Amino acid sequence: MKNIIKYIPIFMAGWMFSQQEPQFTQYFDNTLFQNPAYAGSNKMLSFNTMHREQWVGFEGRPSTTSMTLHSPLSYESVGLGISAIRDVIGPTTQHMVYADFSYSLRITKNQTLAFGLKGGFNMINTKTSSLTTTEYDPNLVQNTLNRFNPNVGFGVYYHSDKFYLGLSSPKLLEGSIDGSTTNLEKRHFYLHTGAIFNLGNVWKLRPTAQIKSTLGAPLSIDLSNAFIYNDKVFIGGTYRHQAAVGVFCQYQISQQLRVGVASDFATTAIRNYNQGTFEAMISYDFNFTKGGIRSPRYF
Repeated sequence: MKNIIKYIPIFMAGWMFSQQEPQFTQYFDNTLFQNPAYAGSNKMLSFNTMHREQWVGFEGRPSTTSMTLHSPLSYESVGLGISAIRDVIGPTTQHMVYADFSYSLRITKNQTLAFGLKGGFNMINTKTSSLTTTEYDPNLVQNTLNRFNPNVGFGVYYHSDKFYLGLSSPKLLEGSIDGSTTNLEKRHFYLHTGAIFNLGNVWKLRPTAQIKSTLGAPLSIDLSNAFIYNDKVFIGGTYRHQAAVGVFCQYQISQQLRVGVASDFATTAIRNYNQGTFEAMISYDFNFTKGGIRSPRYF
């Protein structure tokens, strides 16, 4: 943290106009973190973990690890899940743990509308003594600030074999980050959608989009497009409006296991102070039936 002071003006310019929630290049594979109605939608026990190193080479950069696990119950209209995030940025570390519940209504054989609830907590730990300042600041003398903020969220998720559309707010309560009444966890709203199109016998196209809205900040818009070859190889690009462009590649090793890597580069001034952002993902679907997995999962 020795050199963080000279980067603060650049960092704060981006941070003040962005969402507080962790962000991912492969956001389309981390839906449960945003929307509890997604729980159980894969029709089997599904595990996903993702690690992201943002702005590599920038001291105090964001580093985020997420894990999600969800499954339908034997009564398939009900889904349960758990999502956990560890997010580190500068002197602040957040641990978020949430339980997810969904209830699905079957519209047709291939169309489902689900409603979800999320409940859990965010543990915020700030080590102010790790900051290097140019002059004495009594507000930074205390070594550690700890905050425990419980929260609840909701979501709606419609999906078919070829399309999905979701709306959610994973944190409805605006808890204090530092004990003040002004520095709060802002309420975020997510709108996410995607579709799959056949381009022939072996190629498919999967566009997705995600919009995040927060009071006092501009809309955050993520777009992605993936070309899928033989239901095995996923190659695509991403664009975050006025923030970054990226690429990703995923490989379906088996019907149950998929791995992926991604990288993006800022389109703002901060790109001059880092070597880019890198991300790795592992997804596994547990299959306990004799018939195996009937079709690949695109969403």
